[in-house]
Amino acid sequence: MPKHRILSIEEAVEVLNKLGVKPWQLPRISANDPIIKLLGGKPGDIVEIERNSPTAGKHVVYRVVVSY
Repeated sequence: MPKHRILSIEEAVEVLNKLGVKPWQLPRISANDPIIKLLGGKPGDIVEIERNSPTAGKHVVYRVVVSY
């Protein structure tokens, strides 16, 4: 299972500025996803997902929590 972490507001703003996107432009993850429920995520939160890749080493992606 990849490492998931909910970003603080300050971290989220920094990531959005670095990527040059608005929250709704990020890929989505459901608030009903088991890991999001476990972390206590709510719609609007931004989640950092860190995956290990055999070719890229560490790969980090960001998703916005949505309710559906």
